[in-house]
Amino acid sequence: MGATAAQRALQNIDREQIDLLLFATESGIDQSKAGGIYIHDLLGLSSRCRVVELKQACYAGTLGLQLTLPYLRENPDKKVLLVMSDVARYGLATPGEPSQGAGAVAMVLGAEPRILALDPEYGVVTENIMDFWRPNYRDAALVDGKYSSRMYLQILEKTWQQYSDRSQRRFQDLDYYCYHTPVSRLAEKAHGHLNKLSGAETLSEAALQAGMNDCLEYSREVGNCYTASLYLGLVSLLDHSQGAAAGKRIGFYSYGSGCVAEFFSGVVQPGYEAALHTAWHQESLKARTALSYEEYEAFYNFPYPTDGGTHEVPRHQTGAFRLAHISEHKRIYESTGSG
Repeated sequence: MGATAAQRALQNIDREQIDLLLFATESGIDQSKAGGIYIHDLLGLSSRCRVVELKQACYAGTLGLQLTLPYLRENPDKKVLLVMSDVARYGLATPGEPSQGAGAVAMVLGAEPRILALDPEYGVVTENIMDFWRPNYRDAALVDGKYSSRMYLQILEKTWQQYSDRSQRRFQDLDYYCYHTPVSRLAEKAHGHLNKLSGAETLSEAALQAGMNDCLEYSREVGNCYTASLYLGLVSLLDHSQGAAAGKRIGFYSYGSGCVAEFFSGVVQPGYEAALHTAWHQESLKARTALSYEEYEAFYNFPYPTDGGTHEVPRHQTGAFRLAHISEHKRIYESTGSG
């Protein structure tokens, strides 16, 4: 998924300018080797490109975004490829199962942005809490849902207060809001909570929804995708804005359980529509195949081998790349010729 998203993001980009690839995920496939190495190979990027994998629950993509800012100030002629890709997986018949999902977002970052220019102000909070975790011996996450939702809202208050103090911006000074969205109802609740916290209770429910509805369209179809979730909201907003977002300021709340969270903002650039892939996004969603519950369970329970033998991976409708087989404990990926 990450390589497919990155291939699309790199259209009309000189790949020789990419000398840093950051891969944010909490669905790691190796305890040592960065998953971004596979993306680097599949995309044929330069051997001079640095690659590293970032992990901190759903916050890792935002960390990657913030890490690039000083790098690009020092190297304005270079570009950074940031890829966020995850499978949100919980146990069958557990409370978290309905919120599952999977997806990837890739972005090319440069000193002269075509889509979004980040503001310098931010608020960040780190606290050691056990609301969500996945030990090495498990392939599905553990979550205390009610506690996690409560922490999500409490940390929102703290990050917003820092951001507001530094920027001197009020709730009404931002035009749109994107939230990390494990489920859309939590993002809606966060938006109302922030409205009340900011003393802007005179805003109508319709006005509140107008500030974030477009951000939730894709999440409602895709489900949770962890590190990519917040930025799937950004893609959704821009794809549905029909050019009306130019010059508007977007607030972002990035929450990674465990936890690290950040509130920041950015201004949409004039002509941003030319850099979007709206038709491809919408065609990809329409091309999906509905599964029966039995088919879904078969996908869920697919036994990835651990014996070191050679095992072919079943071919399904897929993106531009696929895991073809596993042999001698090595994962072998290939192009599908599509995408």
